[in-house]
Amino acid sequence: MHSTLIVARMEEGSAGRVAQLFSDFDATDMPERMGTLRRQLFTYHGLYFHLQDFARPDGGERIERHRHDPRFTSISAELKPYVSAFDPSTWTSPSDAMARCFYRWEAAS
Repeated sequence: MHSTLIVARMEEGSAGRVAQLFSDFDATDMPERMGTLRRQLFTYHGLYFHLQDFARPDGGERIERHRHDPRFTSISAELKPYVSAFDPSTWTSPSDAMARCFYRWEAAS
């Protein structure tokens, strides 16, 4: 399994609305098209963490490939009042907000 973690800023009190937007998005075929197996959203002191798990290691690239799909652009627009770039001066695409994994451990199967 491969994971991506997007880090951004989130408006206080907006977790319910953000969760509903993703619930509606995840009810479409977009997660399957992007290869998303699981999505988890976290918030901590005004920060937003968006963890996605993929079966294949190209999850970040698949997000990038689908970012011009009308459903992707729609949810991105709907999230704007609630979620903003961690560093707006460097953000140009979702990949600019992805944390870099520098250590991984998994239990033996």
